[in-house]
Formats: sequence, C-alpha cells, structure tokens
Amino acid sequence: MEIYDTIKKYNETFNHKTLHPLISLVDLNKSNPLKRNKFTLGFYAIVIKETRCGDLRYGNKYYDYAEGTMVFFGPGQIITNEPEGELHQPYGTALIFHPDLIKGTSLGKQIHEYSFFSYQSNEALHLSEKEKEIVSTCFGNVGSEISQNIDRHSKKLIVANLELLLKYCSRFYDRQFITRENAHHGMIEQFEGLLNEYIFGKKLKMEGLPAVSYFAEQLHLSPNYFGDLIKRETGKSALEFIHLKLLDAAKEMVLDTTKSISEVAYELGFKYPQHFTRLFKQKVGMTPLEYRMVN
Repeated sequence: MEIYDTIKKYNETFNHKTLHPLISLVDLNKSNPLKRNKFTLGFYAIVIKETRCGDLRYGNKYYDYAEGTMVFFGPGQIITNEPEGELHQPYGTALIFHPDLIKGTSLGKQIHEYSFFSYQSNEALHLSEKEKEIVSTCFGNVGSEISQNIDRHSKKLIVANLELLLKYCSRFYDRQFITRENAHHGMIEQFEGLLNEYIFGKKLKMEGLPAVSYFAEQLHLSPNYFGDLIKRETGKSALEFIHLKLLDAAKEMVLDTTKSISEVAYELGFKYPQHFTRLFKQKVGMTPLEYRMVN
C-alpha cells in the first residue's frame, strides 16, 4: 500500500512542484503512468475527475463517478484503485491540504462538519456545468494564493478560500440529495424495514441497542452519508429516529404488567435499566413506571 504522508511526497509522485509544504493544487494529467494500488493519505484531498479512468473503491463498493465528478478523502482512509497493478494515466485535478494548515482556524474547528470527507462508495458529488464553473473558480483562487510568495496574509487567504469551496460543496450535496430524492426515499424504506426487523426480531435482545453504523453497513453506505441522508429526509438524526422507533415498542412493553421495568429494559437491549428510564423520561416526559400507571 502506498502511503502519502506528506504533501511533498504526493507532489513528487505526480510530477508537481511543491510551492507550499501544507497545500497543493496538483494537475494529475502531468503525471507519468502509474500502477494502480491501494493508498492512504495523511491529509485531506478534493479530487475532480476529468474522465472515467479505472475504478476507485473505498469500503465494499466502487465510487460512482464520471466526468466532472468530485470525490473527497480524509486523512487515514484506505482507498483501492483497481484493477491493482495495472498501469494507468491519471486525469483530473487534486486539491490537497494538511490538517496542520487549518489548525487554530475556524475551518479547523469546523472541518468535522463537512461529513463528505468520510463518504464512500456511490456517494461522490456530481456537478452541473454551473457548479463546475464555481468549483473551478475556487480552485483557481487557492492555486493563485499558493503560487504567491508566502507572507503574513497567505494562511488566512488560503484557508478562507478553502472554507468557501467547502461551503459550496455542502450546498451542491444538498442539491444532490434533492435530485436523487426517489432513490433516497427507497433507502429510507429499507432502513425502516431493517429497524423493525432488528427491534421486533431477535437481534435487539441478543446484540443490544442498534447502532447507526450497523444500518449504514447493511445499506452499503458510509455512516456519515447515511446520517446526512436520514437527517435531510426525516428532519431527525439517525440516532433520534432509532430511539423513537425503540420507544414506540417500549410503550407497548411497559404496559405489560407481568414484567418489571428492569425486565423491559433488558429486553430492549439496555445494559442498565436506569439508562432506559432516563431516555424514556427524556423523550416521553415521564418515567416508564409513571407511564404504566396513567395508562
């Protein structure tokens, strides 16, 4: 596996001059043919694919991309470039920046909010022609600042342009969620089906409370993309959605007076009954015992 731990190493691989130690705008077209292999980055990368050229895979499935598609990588991800070992000519543009560049800045504090850096297969950003122009302008602004002599304004201007680019990407992803609404609606239905199966089947008692990551994996989505999808479609976080479904089942079980509240909690997958009581009161407005008494 190829490990790109510095901006300089990445630049050298793609025949690009290092103008700044923490950020680079790399024209991948100037690279010599490279062997496809697994790789990981020690920094953030935003890549615009100019043409379909081989298959990038992160996780279990391939990236869904074509000409003018953007893919995002965060530090530490392992990406597979297939078919491994085959020589290929890279095409496109990569904007890469090291986490040290944004430390102590507003972007450094908010970078986790740009969840698309953890998206994976079939979750790439498909740009319209107008969106491509906006992204190209943002890339150009960053490139222009990188090529300047470094002065006391450089970092602020570079980071400001990066932040603007990421805000646009967030807007474009919101648009993509809307334009793919039909496909996403089917995904919500699958999620509800899986959740009901988990709660009313044997998994809840055997494996404990369901995790968001479990359902993301079942639907072949990254946890971040899955969470963003649920939030946009339902107005609730995936965890809130799970809790509400769980509480619907809990209300029925609490009314069964042959079982103690502790027994109900254990059957619902809670390790500690007090955690169940706390969640129930927080969401329902009364404790399970109070709910039983008034119903």
